[in-house]
Amino acid sequence: MQLLTGSRDRSQELLSGVVDGVLLRLTERVETRALLQLSATLAELKVAPPETLRRLASHDDPDVACPVLLKSEALTAADLAEVAASGGERHQRAIAARNLIEPAVTEALIQRGTPICLALIRNPGTRFSDASYAALIARADEDGEIAKALVLRPGTPDPVVRRLLSASPAAKAKPTASAASPTQAAAPAPPKPPSSADYANARPEIVALNRVGKLNDSTVNRFAIRGETANLFTALSVLSGAPIEIVEHVMADDDCEGLVAACRASRLSWQTTLAIVSNRSDTRLSFAERERAQHIFETLLLSTSQWTVRWGEIAASANTSDPGNRGAKNGG
Repeated sequence: MQLLTGSRDRSQELLSGVVDGVLLRLTERVETRALLQLSATLAELKVAPPETLRRLASHDDPDVACPVLLKSEALTAADLAEVAASGGERHQRAIAARNLIEPAVTEALIQRGTPICLALIRNPGTRFSDASYAALIARADEDGEIAKALVLRPGTPDPVVRRLLSASPAAKAKPTASAASPTQAAAPAPPKPPSSADYANARPEIVALNRVGKLNDSTVNRFAIRGETANLFTALSVLSGAPIEIVEHVMADDDCEGLVAACRASRLSWQTTLAIVSNRSDTRLSFAERERAQHIFETLLLSTSQWTVRWGEIAASANTSDPGNRGAKNGG
């Protein structure tokens, strides 16, 4: 570590690549106290071993992850968005407190709830995209604190302010605690899948985007982060060649293997795949689940995933009641 901290930028780039593999192996063997020291040291470097830095940033222990999430300039926006989409509350708060937050990271954090939204709005270093403002406006319709913070934030675009101020102060009334049963309070019903009308409305736009080459990672990632279910499901169907029924099946499956295969068949990146997997339910992926999903993604051949999806289409159209059929997800 003294070599990295004492060398010039060019030397740091060369050394960081050399020591990256060594540090990765060490992180699997050393005690937490050593990881804390390593995280604090790497957080101060402009150039740092990339894989080691990502391993620390996504570590389940927030004491290990937060120093690099808060300060590291070597973490990319994609790295931060990945942790923002799947990390714990302290991970999210560390990212939301950075001196500069890129729009892609902001979009990923906004989906994590009101406290993080307020932290982002109050951080002058946060950069908002049009998609970010749209998501915040949607949340502000149900949460007056977000609306107030956005209106008071310097730099909020005038159209956004006018939209917030024109909203009805008496929005939909939330049910009181006494009106809701304990079961309802503890386990809210999952969102319903899109209807046939939703798909019919979404498909022309998705097909048009695909025709001109704009149905890409950025577009699909935005669908996932903003919760545009009909657009997301239709996009996966168009890109992978799977029917909507197969997409609905893998999205609802507790095991993410089929969904990862569908994303791989769609030629999406790992960052987009993680956003889709992480935003399909309120349950946060564990570190082990993220590692497994990434391993499946990286080892699954494109041709294999496309064959699996094509077989899934055949299985879906077959009118069989054989209980031994493993279904569309596994293609067999």
